[in-house]
Amino acid sequence: MKPRVRFAPSPTGPLHIGGVRTALYNYLFAKQQGGTFILRIEDTDQTRFVPGAEEYIIEAFQWLGLEFDEGVHKGGDYAPYKQSQRQPIYKQYADYLLDRGFAYIAFDSAEELDAKRKACELQKKTFQYDVNTRLSCKNSLTISKEETAELMTKQPYVIRFKFPADTEILVNDLIRGEVRVNSNSLDDKVLFKSDGMPTYHLANVVDDYLMKITHVIRGEEWLPSAPLHVMLYRALGWEEAMPRFAHLPLLLKPDGNGKLSKRDGDRLGFPVFPLQWNDPKTGEISSGYREKGYLPEAIINFLALLGWNFGTEQELFTLQELIEAFKIEKISKAGAKFDIEKAKWFNHIYLQQKDTDFLISSFQITLKEKGLCFENEYVGKVVELVRNRINLISDLWEQALFFFEPPVSYDEKVVAKRWNEQTPQNLLQIVSILEKTTFEKTVLHDAVMQFIADNSINTGQIMNCLRLCLVGEAKGPDLFEIISLIGKEETIFRIKKAVETI
Repeated sequence: MKPRVRFAPSPTGPLHIGGVRTALYNYLFAKQQGGTFILRIEDTDQTRFVPGAEEYIIEAFQWLGLEFDEGVHKGGDYAPYKQSQRQPIYKQYADYLLDRGFAYIAFDSAEELDAKRKACELQKKTFQYDVNTRLSCKNSLTISKEETAELMTKQPYVIRFKFPADTEILVNDLIRGEVRVNSNSLDDKVLFKSDGMPTYHLANVVDDYLMKITHVIRGEEWLPSAPLHVMLYRALGWEEAMPRFAHLPLLLKPDGNGKLSKRDGDRLGFPVFPLQWNDPKTGEISSGYREKGYLPEAIINFLALLGWNFGTEQELFTLQELIEAFKIEKISKAGAKFDIEKAKWFNHIYLQQKDTDFLISSFQITLKEKGLCFENEYVGKVVELVRNRINLISDLWEQALFFFEPPVSYDEKVVAKRWNEQTPQNLLQIVSILEKTTFEKTVLHDAVMQFIADNSINTGQIMNCLRLCLVGEAKGPDLFEIISLIGKEETIFRIKKAVETI
C-alpha cells in the first residue's frame, strides 16, 4: 500500500518553524513513494482556537510550495478533514471502549484533583491519575453502575482510558527503534471531555484509522503519548492497521540548550514562523521568513538538513532532489541546533541564482513603499551591482539606498580617520575634473587617478572621502560604478554638499 501521511496542526496560533519541518518530512516521505500528503486540522480544544490560524497555516504551505493531496481546503475521499466537523464520529468509539472495560467514567472535579495534587506535593510526590490512584478517586470503578448512571445526568464527567496493570507496552519507532514502557508509569489520559469533545488522543487515533494513515511522522514531544496510542489501537481492535511511528528530533535553540521557542527568536532577532503573524487577541506582530526576505526554496533546503543527512557533503537540494534522496532512516535521533546564519547562507545562494527581473520586481515593492519611483532599467543596474552582497531580499535597500537617495549624514569614524584640512580643496578639484571629463567609468577613473598621482595625494585617504560624500559611509560597490550610475549632476551635488556639511 502506498503511504498515506498527514500533517495535523491545531489552529491555536501561527505555525512554528518546527511544525513546517515536520510537514516537510511527511511530504518528502510520501512523494518519494507516490503516496498521499494530507492536511487535517485538529481543533478539538475549542478554548485555544484562534481566529485566522487555519487560514494562516494554509497560506504558509502555499508560499512554501508544499502542496497537499487531500485536506481541509481541498477535500478528498475521507472528508471532513477538520475534527470539530467530525464530532459525531468519536462518541461511538468512546462508548465501545467503555463497554469493553478499556475506559471508565470519572467525575472528579477540578477542585478535587487540585486537592490531591497539593496533598502529594506536601509529600514531595507528583499526583498522577493512574493504576495506583484511580481506585481512590471518584469514578465508575469505585461506585456502582446505578450511581454512575445517576451522576451522569447531574454533573460533568470525562471518559478516561484504563491502562492495564503492570503491562509492558512496545512502540516500534522508525527512528528510535524499540521503545518499551511499563503501564504502571502512565496516567489514564482523558479521551472524552465534559464538553462533549474528544481529546487529541482519541480523535487522533480514530481519524488516522478511518483515513487509512500508514505512517505517523511527528515531533519528539509526542513520543510519551505513543504508548497510549498503541494501546488504543489494540483496544479498538485495529492493531493490524496501526500506522508505523517516527518521532522526529527537536529543533533546538542556537546554543543547543532546549527547544527553540518564539522567545528565542525575539531575543536573537530572527523569525520562528514562516509568515508574519498578527495576533488577533493581543495585537502583537511576530515576524515571518517571507516578510524578512527569505525565499521558500531556501527555507525548505535549510529545514530539510536540520535532523536529516543525505550521507554526503552535498548541501544544496532542489525540492525534487530532496524527494529523491529522502530516507526516513537517515533522520537523526539527536536534536538539531537552529543556526540562523546557515539559513541566511542558503538564502544568499538561492538569491544569486534568481534572474535580475525577479530581484527588480522584489526591490520595486520596497521602493514604492518608500515613495520612490525609478525605472526598471535603472533598478536592474543597481541590483546587479549589489546582489552578491545580500543574504535577504530586504538587504537590497540597506546595500543600495544611496543609489536612490543622497546621504543625510556621514560616518563620523571615517571623517575622523580620513578627512583633513586638504580634503575639501582636493574634492573640489575632483569636481572640476568631473565637470569637464567624458562621463564614462573608465575615463573618469583614469582622470581622477592621474590627478591623485600628479599631486602626490594619499589614494586611500581621498578615495575614502570621495566614497563618504556619495554613500555616507565606507561601503558599497566600485566607486566609479556608483559615479557613472548616479550621474554627473548628482555626483557633483553630493560632493559639494559633503564639503559644506563636514
